Amino acid sequence: MSSTVALDDTVAFARVLVSGRGRRRPPVTAVAAGSLAVLEAVGLLAVGLTSLDGLWGSGLRPPVGLVVVTLVALAGWVVLAAGGGAGLVDGSGGRLLVAVALGELGVLVVGGLTLGFDGDGVRYVPAGAFAVPVPALVLLALAVPLGKLLLATTPSAQAWSEAAARRPPAVRTPAAHPRVRVATLLAIAAVLTAVALTGPTTADGTATITVDSAP
Repeated sequence: MSSTVALDDTVAFARVLVSGRGRRRPPVTAVAAGSLAVLEAVGLLAVGLTSLDGLWGSGLRPPVGLVVVTLVALAGWVVLAAGGGAGLVDGSGGRLLVAVALGELGVLVVGGLTLGFDGDGVRYVPAGAFAVPVPALVLLALAVPLGKLLLATTPSAQAWSEAAARRPPAVRTPAAHPRVRVATLLAIAAVLTAVALTGPTTADGTATITVDSAP
C-alpha cells in the first residue's frame, strides 16, 4: 500500500516538474505588440475624456443619438484594443489584435481620403500657431496599427499564439470573463457620458453645461 502511494506521489511530482518546464515566457515581439495595443487603449480613453467636448464644439450640443453612438464606439474601441493586446501576451491568441489593427487601417484610409481633402484641396487642422494637413495626421496615425500588425505577425509571435492554441484550456468560470468585459465597457461608457454631459469648467472651477435651444 505504501509503495503505491509513494509511486503516485512520484508521478505527480514529475508532472509538476514537466509542466513547470513547459511554461515559456512570451517573446519580445508579442510583448511589444500587446504593450502598444494597451497604450493605444489608454491614449484613446485619455482623448475621449479630454477632447469630446472640443470635438462636438462648445456651442449647441449634437443630437443624443450621435452622442450615444460616439460613446459606445469609443468605449468598444478601447476595450477591443486593450483586450487584443492582453490576449496576445497571455497566450489567448493574436486574432483579435490583428482584426482590430486591420479595422483601424481601413477606417484611417477611408477617413483620410474622405476628410483629408475638399473642393479647395488639402484640409488643415489648426494646432496652435501652425496648421497641420489632415493627410499628414492620418499617415502619422497609421504607424500604430501598422506597428501592431508587424509585431503580431512575426514568426516568434505567431509561434507563441500557435503553441498557446495547442495547450489544453485551463479550468475557468465560463461567466467570469464576459461579465468583466461587459462591466468594463459599461464603466467606460458611463465615464465618457459624464464627461460629455458636463461642459468645460470656468475660471472659478465650476462646470458649465450648455443647453441645446434649437427646436
